[in-house]
Amino acid sequence: MKKYRPSKPELFHTLKNYNKQKFTADLMAGIIVGIVALPLAIAFGIASGVSPEKGILTAIIAGFAISAFGGSRVQIGGPTGAFIVIIYGIIQQYGLTGLAIATVMAGLFLILLGVLRLGTIIRYIPYPIIVGFTSGIALTIFSTQIKDLLGLHIEGAVPADFIEKWICYIQNFSTVDLATAIVGIVSVIIIACTPFISKKVPGSLVAIIVMTVAGIIMTNYFGIHVDTIGDRFDINPSLPEAEIPSLNWDNLKGLLSPAITIAVLGAIESLLSATVADGIIGHKHDSNQELIGQGVANVLSPIFGGIPATGAIARTMTNINNGGKTPIAGIIHAVVLLLIYFFLMPYAKYIPMACLAGVLVVVSYNMSGWRTIREMMHNPKSDTFVLWLTFILTVIFDLTIAIEVGLMLACLLCMRRMAETTQVSVLTDDDEIDPTAETDLAENPNIEHLTIPKHVEVYEINGPYFFGIANKFEEVMANMKDRPTVRIIRMRRVPFIDSTGMHNLENLITMSKKEGIRIILSGVNDYVRSVLAKNGFYELIGEENICPNINVALERTKEQPLPA
Repeated sequence: MKKYRPSKPELFHTLKNYNKQKFTADLMAGIIVGIVALPLAIAFGIASGVSPEKGILTAIIAGFAISAFGGSRVQIGGPTGAFIVIIYGIIQQYGLTGLAIATVMAGLFLILLGVLRLGTIIRYIPYPIIVGFTSGIALTIFSTQIKDLLGLHIEGAVPADFIEKWICYIQNFSTVDLATAIVGIVSVIIIACTPFISKKVPGSLVAIIVMTVAGIIMTNYFGIHVDTIGDRFDINPSLPEAEIPSLNWDNLKGLLSPAITIAVLGAIESLLSATVADGIIGHKHDSNQELIGQGVANVLSPIFGGIPATGAIARTMTNINNGGKTPIAGIIHAVVLLLIYFFLMPYAKYIPMACLAGVLVVVSYNMSGWRTIREMMHNPKSDTFVLWLTFILTVIFDLTIAIEVGLMLACLLCMRRMAETTQVSVLTDDDEIDPTAETDLAENPNIEHLTIPKHVEVYEINGPYFFGIANKFEEVMANMKDRPTVRIIRMRRVPFIDSTGMHNLENLITMSKKEGIRIILSGVNDYVRSVLAKNGFYELIGEENICPNINVALERTKEQPLPA
């Protein structure tokens, strides 16, 4: 048996035909993406509850690893807005050490998912759940930035609970600092208007440069001071020493749930970003290798003081729009950030906190997906319910609960939809059959009418025979008025049967025997037949009563005389 070997990172494939033209395109894209990523990395780091340099270190280390080991040609990785809420919560409860351990565990989970080839399964999470997560996270991020955006003077820490937080804001609204509010609101306006002037220049970078200069002028010439990064953090532009978190059993048990949350959220966001990129560049990514790359990034990032990272849709789109061709662009973006970190990081202390809050307000708006939510209001009520439930759980409670409930809902929705697609019907003499649809009848090209003898019932199952259909089958039989002597169960369109289906079928055969009713199976495919054979159905029903098609099954009913 051939052993499974993980596919190679996409970087290895692209280097085979790499040339100067591609390098030039990657170089320009990498420089631009690195510049775009700078303000976002700082903002995401601070909003997550860590120092600004940790945000940049994450973008450098994780950005390099995701490009070097991932399965997408153009994916750009780093800290993202989706992680802000969960990171902040973990730090509050477990501290920075707990965050590092949870991130390493999440990285190992992601690598395991990739090695086990489960990348495609993650992508089957229903879209309403993803929209609910994303929009809920967006509202939560927006809520955390109001204090810095408006310069509210609040005694003590802002409440973590969503409702209590807004009550606190309303109670302290009279403490708005006018200068801070102007800086924050003007930052939002600059970011929103920049694309109308130039789509190449990132609005967040323009806002930071303009408002930093404005903040310096206000302080030095007008004596109006607005809080800056330097007022809250000591900037230390040096690489930290590698430190491997202590993974003892108590830590593993306590941080299992946060680690799973980080892994699931990272997997969803990275594969969603890579899928969006596929549709633009016309090249399909390797989802399993992408998860391995994401896992490696999240193992390495906390070792050097970073936070969780994943694929970033906005930065990936910037890479594509500026001509990025291969993962080399992502590696260059990490190198650009490293150079900025060493030579320009001391100047970050002059950036106003209100400006960073403005950057995150725009990020949260872009994440909100309000247009998508508006369109989904026309979808089935079940999808709408799932969307709003996931949204409310994310906002009111926390992302961990939302993901757990969301995944459970995904499973329930999948089971419900499968049950709805499986139909059980009773066939009569008036029904027509397509001989080419079953084994051994391909030589007869004509559609035939079923001739069903008296005291014979023919049931057709169309879809998987699993626990969701077992009760439905029993209900259909219970509605039949006459007591037959033979029941034919037509299974030509049954792709698989699970343990509950087999248990249901076994009970049906056993009870039918006691009532003097013979069971004949028709059109059983090779896979289902092998499952039945392994579970002793040949002995229970008789191999001769598992027929290749409906005609043979009907002939079997004539071999023994039927009672009058």
